[in-house]
Amino acid sequence: MKIGRGVRQGCCLSPILFTLYSEYLTKEALEVLGDFKIGGKIIHTVKYADDLVLLAKEEKVLQDMIDKLIEIGRCYGMEINVEKTKVMRISRQPFPVKIIIDQKQLENVESFKYLGSILTNDGRCTCEIKCRIAMAKAAFNKKRTLFTSTLDLEFRKKLVKCYIWSIALYGAETWTLRAVDQKIPGKF
Repeated sequence: MKIGRGVRQGCCLSPILFTLYSEYLTKEALEVLGDFKIGGKIIHTVKYADDLVLLAKEEKVLQDMIDKLIEIGRCYGMEINVEKTKVMRISRQPFPVKIIIDQKQLENVESFKYLGSILTNDGRCTCEIKCRIAMAKAAFNKKRTLFTSTLDLEFRKKLVKCYIWSIALYGAETWTLRAVDQKIPGKF
C-alpha cells in the first residue's frame, strides 16, 4: 500500500497512530530481550507519548536492546536521536555505562526529568522533594495576596489545596521516603 498523505498537524488521530506504531515497533524489537522484573513480570520499557525509557539490569542487555530497537526502527523509517538520548545507572555505586549508538557513546547523566519528576542515579527522592517544595513555595508566593486576603477561610484552604498542594505532591505516590527526607528544611 502506498501512503500519499499523512494526518494534518494537530489532528487528534496523530497521537493515537503514533502510539500504535511505536507500541508495535517496541514490541517487535524487544519481545525476547530484557531482564528487568517487577512483580515477576519482565518490563522492557516505560513509554509516554514519544518518550521511551529502556530498562535493563546489565549493560550488555541494554546495548542489545538498543541495537535491536535501532534495527527494527530503521525498518519502520524511524531513527533514534543520539544527541537527545541519555543513559543512567541507578545504583548505590553509580559508575558510567558504555552504550554506543552509531559509533557515538551515549552521555551518562546523574539525573534527568521524566514526566515532570526528577530521577537520580542513587534512586533516592531527596532532590525531587526539595524541588517540589521550592515549586510549591514559589506558587504560594505568586498568589500570596489571594491566600492572605479577606476571603472566607474555608475557600482559601480549598485554593491552597488545589493550587499549592497539587504542585507540592505531584508524583508523591512514587517517592520512597527515608527518615532524612521527612526532615527536609522548608517544609510547609
